[in-house]
Order: sequence, then structure tokens, then C-alpha cells
Amino acid sequence: MKNLPLIILLAIFSTLSFAKAPDCHNWPMNMTKGWLKNANITNIYNLDESKTKITLLASEKKQNGLYTQVYHFVFYDKKGKSYEVITKNEASYEECSMSQVNSYLISKKDINY
Repeated sequence: MKNLPLIILLAIFSTLSFAKAPDCHNWPMNMTKGWLKNANITNIYNLDESKTKITLLASEKKQNGLYTQVYHFVFYDKKGKSYEVITKNEASYEECSMSQVNSYLISKKDINY
């Protein structure tokens, strides 16, 4: 319990960012939808885009204004299934598509009970 204030302080400082990363979620999201379709995981036309959850997990600034970005996406289809995907790609303020998108399917669930 002696370390609780230190843990709280570190948690607060870790959420502060000195350099704001570019908002480039559309590039990995669209590439991942194509990947889901091409891998026959789901028909992307059945996805309910209004329910998609997007979380930037990490953004590391590299040389020449590039950022390595890791996103967590949760896609939901109209049949009650969810698809969790982690992506990794390079982005910059000038261009979101500085590299290919690596997509990893984490889970596929039927959320209808």
C-alpha cells in the first residue's frame, strides 16, 4: 500500500503524451476489412460499422516523423458475431499509409446467447 500513490502518479503520467500521434485509424481499419474478406473470415458487407470499436494501443515515434501504431479493432456483424483484430503499421502526419498493415485476428465470437 505504500506504493499506491506512486502507482497512481505513474498511471496519470503514462496517459499524458508529449507528442500527439497522427489519427490514422482509417487506413488499418479499411485494410483489415479487406483482409477479413480475403481470408474468408466474414463477409464485410454484413459488418455494422456503427458498432465498431477502435482503440489506439500504442504509438511510437520513430525517425523522419514516422510512427509505429498498434490498434485494437472490434468489428460486429449483423448476425451477432464479433471479430477482434490487432493491427500494426507505420504512419505519419502527411500520410497514414506509410507501410502495409499487419492484421492479427485475436478472437471471433458469437455474442448472441
